[in-house]
Amino acid sequence: DIRRVWQYHGAEHKVINCYEHGDGLTVEKARKYTTKHPRCGTSFMFLVMVVSILVFSLLPWGTLIGNILLRLAMVPLVAGLSYEIIRFAGKHEGRLARVISYPGLVFQLFTTLEPDDRQIEVALEAFKNALPGEKDSRNS
Repeated sequence: DIRRVWQYHGAEHKVINCYEHGDGLTVEKARKYTTKHPRCGTSFMFLVMVVSILVFSLLPWGTLIGNILLRLAMVPLVAGLSYEIIRFAGKHEGRLARVISYPGLVFQLFTTLEPDDRQIEVALEAFKNALPGEKDSRNS
């Protein structure tokens, strides 16, 4: 069952890559794209973990309750910083962007698989329904 989940995850990435490259949203055109994507949610979660380790290592140590409260208060900062880092990496193609994206792309070797055409078709329909102004009449 998890294999199918990873295939659908790969289909989502193919569709997003197709859209971002300006190709028409068809199974044939999406099929040629990679199942990897630099701004994947999996990559984001991996980056949140790394950023939290770095940020939390700079915080002072106090009482157990104080440590917990301070770290909870820092969660929005860690999430926001991680978001901006992954956003930067997704918009740029330089060495720094590749270094930032690389661990997440490697991690996607475990969380994406090559989908079949039906899975790509499902991902295309889901994506089209998520686009503003792209919903067809049956959704009105």
